Amino acid sequence: MRLLELKSNGECSLTRDLTDNIPPYAILSHTWGEDHEEITFQDFMQDDGKSKVGYDKIRFCKEQAKRDNLQYFWIDTCCIDKSNSNELSEAINSMFRWYHGATKCYVYLLDVSGYNSYVDDKSNRPSWETAFRKSRWFTRGWTLQELIAPISVEFFSKEGVLLGDRGSLEQHIHEITGIPVKALQGGHLSDFNIIERMLWAEKRETKREEDKAYSLLGIFDVHMPLIYGEGRDSAFRRLREGIDNALKGIQREEFSVAFSLSDVSDIDYFVGREEELVEMHRKLSSDGGHRTVALHGLGGIGKTQLAVAYTKRHKDSYSAIFWLNIKDEDSIKQSFAKVAKQILQEHPLANHLDSVDMKGDKAIDAVKAWLGLPNNSRWLMIYDNYDNPKLPENTDPAAVNIYKFLPESYQGSIIITTRSSQVKIGHPIQVKGLENIRDSLNILSNTSRRDGLIDDPDAATLAKELDGLPLALATAGAYLDQVAISLSEYLYLYKESWAELQESTPGITSYKDRTLYTIWQISFNYIEQHNKLSAKLLRFWAYFDYKDLWFELLQHGNSEDPDWILELTKDKLSFYSAVRVLIDYRLVEVDMSSQDLIESKGYSIHGCVHLWSIHVLNQEWDYKLARLAVEFVGSHVQGQDVDRWWLTQQRLLQHVTRCSYILLNGLVINDDLAWIYGNFGDLYGKLSEAEKMLQRALQGLEKVLGTEHTSTLNTVGNLGSLYQDQGKFSEAEKMYQCALQGFEKALGVEHILTLDAVNNLGTLYAYQGKFSKSEQMYQHALYYKEKALGTEHISTLSTVNNLGSLYEDQGNLNEAEKMYQRALHGYEKALGKEHTSTLTTINNLGSLYVYQGKFSEAEKMFQDALRGREKALGLENASTLSTVNNLGNLYMDQGKFSEAEQMFQRALQGYEKALGAEYVSTLSAVNNLGTLYLKQGKLSEAEKMFQRALQGHEKVLGAEHISTLNTVGNLGNLYKHQGRLNEAEQMYQRTLQGHEKALGAEHILTLRTVYNLGSLYVYQGKLSEAEKMFQRALQGYEKTLGAEHPSTLSAANNLGNLYRDQGKFNEAEQMLQRAL
Repeated sequence: MRLLELKSNGECSLTRDLTDNIPPYAILSHTWGEDHEEITFQDFMQDDGKSKVGYDKIRFCKEQAKRDNLQYFWIDTCCIDKSNSNELSEAINSMFRWYHGATKCYVYLLDVSGYNSYVDDKSNRPSWETAFRKSRWFTRGWTLQELIAPISVEFFSKEGVLLGDRGSLEQHIHEITGIPVKALQGGHLSDFNIIERMLWAEKRETKREEDKAYSLLGIFDVHMPLIYGEGRDSAFRRLREGIDNALKGIQREEFSVAFSLSDVSDIDYFVGREEELVEMHRKLSSDGGHRTVALHGLGGIGKTQLAVAYTKRHKDSYSAIFWLNIKDEDSIKQSFAKVAKQILQEHPLANHLDSVDMKGDKAIDAVKAWLGLPNNSRWLMIYDNYDNPKLPENTDPAAVNIYKFLPESYQGSIIITTRSSQVKIGHPIQVKGLENIRDSLNILSNTSRRDGLIDDPDAATLAKELDGLPLALATAGAYLDQVAISLSEYLYLYKESWAELQESTPGITSYKDRTLYTIWQISFNYIEQHNKLSAKLLRFWAYFDYKDLWFELLQHGNSEDPDWILELTKDKLSFYSAVRVLIDYRLVEVDMSSQDLIESKGYSIHGCVHLWSIHVLNQEWDYKLARLAVEFVGSHVQGQDVDRWWLTQQRLLQHVTRCSYILLNGLVINDDLAWIYGNFGDLYGKLSEAEKMLQRALQGLEKVLGTEHTSTLNTVGNLGSLYQDQGKFSEAEKMYQCALQGFEKALGVEHILTLDAVNNLGTLYAYQGKFSKSEQMYQHALYYKEKALGTEHISTLSTVNNLGSLYEDQGNLNEAEKMYQRALHGYEKALGKEHTSTLTTINNLGSLYVYQGKFSEAEKMFQDALRGREKALGLENASTLSTVNNLGNLYMDQGKFSEAEQMFQRALQGYEKALGAEYVSTLSAVNNLGTLYLKQGKLSEAEKMFQRALQGHEKVLGAEHISTLNTVGNLGNLYKHQGRLNEAEQMYQRTLQGHEKALGAEHILTLRTVYNLGSLYVYQGKLSEAEKMFQRALQGYEKTLGAEHPSTLSAANNLGNLYRDQGKFNEAEQMLQRAL
């Protein structure tokens, strides 16, 4: 097939005719217009036709493929040379396969408009639904296979708006076409009889009469030459002949054996794996020659069940299907004896078998001879559990040499299941975990016999934890079927009492004699025999996180480390040799993280295997290994003076979380580990755990080094920063003051550490709204930094940037811009345009421009910051997402609500994935979505967001934290919009009391709440109370922000309007004149 390739310049060109190694591609489904309107192969070769109406389809497909990160796409109008009859015939006979092989199929509906996609209140239907149901696309012959064949089908309006996919629209499509939902869900066509499939096409039309038959070739898996001009009846007669030939004795009667799965565990709830099943069928679709597929993957990943599903789907394609258990030679001999008996039961006089002794090797030789008889070419043999293969490096005397047991004739088909990727027989297919969470949820639902799990958030959380491992999902389902506990309770037991849970879980018929407790022991035994370092590494992995373990992290460089560690990390070759054995048994795989790496690529272990390594391989906790892991991770925490330090820190976070758990739960002997507590506390993102870390670090450092040592004082300062993040401002100030006094005494007033402590106090005061004290601190720090370090030192620039933020808070916008611009030029000169400090200042400039109403300049800054942070930090880094969040706020301010929601949703999903659902940044994104919904008038959605944010903030930060109070204030705004004025007043009063306590009576946030209360009292008709509030807000703004600040002027304007409503016209005029 030829494909259209999208070039970097935005143009596209035709590839050569590809026969193998076809790259991922999108495919278009559409209805043809007049022939002269479509872009043909000749048009494309002559670079002509862009003015034709049909070029819109190419443009749409190109742009959508680009959005889906697909470089190649296929369109029938121009990818087939229809002037070449041989090529046209081959293409039409291959069409079903091409559509099935596409990554995405785009259905482009020229007669459906998708712009007005609101839901009509009366019919509760999208406005495009009527046109969708009447679309010409559903009446055309060729579009039937284009609906059925692809794995993914997405429907688009003529404007390119996504209407839904085959799954979300399946009920509509079923009603329109009469095609059963099972077929739309990917059910195999052999599950539907000939008449049923013919009826699907009965009312469809084609331009050429013969095409009504030719368009069904793929539906019936028939291949035949095209003879245009033969007429409809002749074409259908040849089609029926092809169908009849396919149904007739695919197998010759004398070699037919009844299909049986008596020797293998079967399940009724096999889900997913459609791509693997299609690939198996493609490779095993024999022309009478020999075909072999090897399924390899982790134990419990579902290799055997995949083989079972294949045999059930394609049993009619084979004359005989036999199942062999080849875990050892005794099992093989027993299996071959059973196969011989199966054959003799139906063919008592079968050649080579009628007089053979069923003991020993004779049955094996007889079965192999029978399989090699002439015309006996349609059998399928499954060699299951080939997990101990005879390989040069495997010295196990019990290892199996499969070649002794394979048929010698070049005919028939073979499936091998193995855990080892070193089995180099036939076409390899790696069986991975289930990627679609709905498949995981279906297994949970079927095995637990509980309804409603597909939309259950607890079920989704459990499914994610089990990470697509069918055995783990079936095990969970079996337990939930027999024990009346919730899914969240099961997840708690799974994490906290793994071993006890597995021992009490009932057996699963589909995994005979195997549980999560035992299934990987087989692989581990082979690994231990093969490479002792590999086995020790797997055991050691239990003390790290399961994701992204890399060479340099383990290269501790301490001569006192165990000999095996020194041997493992003496060079990369030794490390890679050990890892390769674990990869061979699919226990470990290359970590697919897309972030830029300073150090080596990492490796990950499946989450379920990791828990097994903790509870089985380390049944007795090894305190020495635990301490070793903690030291490795702790010593790898880097300072900000290291080039691109943040990339390594980002990789370390998950290991810090694991080691922090070990430390905080007393699972390591922790004398002399104070430095590690400090490093972890600096890096760890969860505030309560970080506080414990830093407190322990401080106690240890005070004991070992004394209270005045700089390392001790650094930890005091870090505790101050943590308290500030927690909203504990008085405790933060005590820590900062203590650190400052200590540094002044130990190092002098002009030392950089002293000045950093001064700078930290300035930041705290700014956060509290104590702007004059903040400015004093910043100016003090700036003066001495310029004196000691120079005007362009990065520490100096950090204080300049902070001054910019302070001036912005004060409404001194020109001075703020000067500071930001100075910091930006300095950072660009010292660190480059792509450094994170440079990008932070660009982001700050964007926020300032929003404040100034310079929206286009703000958007440019945010976009620059976003591109830089995505490149430097990755798409899901918290700093990247904060810029995404800022863009959302900008779009919301501009009234671009759709774009704003996209940004907020991206930020929310990113934070949830990177940090968790209850992290402060995640909750901030939830709160922002609530604000957006409030502005859009989506009040119920807004309330859900605000309530979620409030519950999260109260749990994580406490009821009196500033972020909690801000969400309470937002709820007040919502209740005011809903007319729930009493509830609104309660929210505002709670916010006001909290702000006054935490920030003081004159802080901007306090005054904003006072202002909101004044507005509410106007709504309630409490005009005297409103006047008091507006006057207080006005006086506070004047004192804090100045007489000309927009907030001050807004308060004056509202007070003026209130005086007018009260009939105080002189006072009203004064206020309104002042506000002008």
